[in-house]
Amino acid sequence: MSSAKKISIVIPVYNEEEFIQKTIEEVAKSDTLKLKKELVIVDDGSKDKTPQILRSIEKKLKNSKDFDLRIIIQKKNQGKGSVLKIGFLASTGDIVLVQDADLEYSPKDYPNLLRPFLENDAEVVYGSRFILDKEKHQVVHFWHYQVNNFLTILSNIFTNLRLTDMETGYKVFKGKVIREIAQKLESRRFGFEPEITARLAKIKNLKFFEVGIHYTERSYDKGKKMGAKDGVKAILEIIKFNLFRK
Repeated sequence: MSSAKKISIVIPVYNEEEFIQKTIEEVAKSDTLKLKKELVIVDDGSKDKTPQILRSIEKKLKNSKDFDLRIIIQKKNQGKGSVLKIGFLASTGDIVLVQDADLEYSPKDYPNLLRPFLENDAEVVYGSRFILDKEKHQVVHFWHYQVNNFLTILSNIFTNLRLTDMETGYKVFKGKVIREIAQKLESRRFGFEPEITARLAKIKNLKFFEVGIHYTERSYDKGKKMGAKDGVKAILEIIKFNLFRK
């Protein structure tokens, strides 16, 4: 059984004025199986009202007894990978979870993501969108699924892992594992996903789990940020971080 007492929930944010308030509310009331929450929110140079909303939330919630809150606002946009690195290094939790700011991924899945740490002493857990609920699941776009599947298979070939969803936004780590790796992270944008997977695969005897999660796909007109160019770059980054980085 794990001795973990605190979970850090790292939330990278860029131009999410429509969602960020609700996301923080959902995270704040989420079930973390009695682990104390630390919210680490890193704004990536947003151009909309997100920074002002975050400052307002900080004033209201900074003395909350339910969780610790840390908000970091970057003046210049650097990319998801860069702000995740900042968030990881600022975290203090025994477990660190990545939560996207748009609620494509639901905090209701936290118990499922955390049980392998508490019951099986996991060191890493990925939440898979493709380990499907037998009763119901959202039908995602065909080509989006195929691109994700291709990138996952290509990553698996190099890492020798048997993942179903390398590109998932729900990645959870033991704090000491991710903070050590974070110092080496190079990817500024969405290359974080193949890079972190490649670096984790090089750790001998790492206890790595994958669990099913729920997923509500957001369209590009609603603010989805990863595009075709990022998919092409991901192929190059899978090769780069598996073959040319220690």
